Amino acid sequence: MADSACNPRGWAALPPGRACKVLKILIVEDERPLAETLRYLVEDNPRYRVVGIASDLPSALELLEHGQPDLALVDLHLAHGSTGFSVAVRLNDAGVPCLFVTGRPPGFAMPDLALGLLLKPFTGNDVHRALALAEDVMRGRETLRPRLPRNLQLFDPEEEAADEVPPPPLPPRQGFKARLERWIGGSPH
Repeated sequence: MADSACNPRGWAALPPGRACKVLKILIVEDERPLAETLRYLVEDNPRYRVVGIASDLPSALELLEHGQPDLALVDLHLAHGSTGFSVAVRLNDAGVPCLFVTGRPPGFAMPDLALGLLLKPFTGNDVHRALALAEDVMRGRETLRPRLPRNLQLFDPEEEAADEVPPPPLPPRQGFKARLERWIGGSPH
């Protein structure tokens, strides 16, 4: 597991020896033509290699063991009753960060499940930029003035934590006599 100071999401950091090596990517997409197109776009950049294509949770878990991916591109709507959410939970448990790739985004951020979200349709340039930014996040590198593709949203775990404002404390509960006196209009003793 990664040092939480370097990796606030708790994903496994890429080993130091992997710094110059190819980033291994698992694609989880049930539409085979789209998955093959995504494979082509990913492998168009020599820094990335697809270790497998899965269409549902069981096949993703099988490829997880054999391919040992560093990152997963996960569609949210999958075949055979699986969802990208369930795949992301299992991959995160194994220390593999995810980047959601979907045509129908949820209406909320999920920094505990994914680095971000790339909306379909996308271009090869969108995929390369999304992967580069995901790699920066995984390696703990800060990108100066990042230029996000319009269809890419990166989730910030610190921003969501800041949005969670604790509810105000409940006032102390008054006894029955005090409440009755207040209701009647008398003054409490």
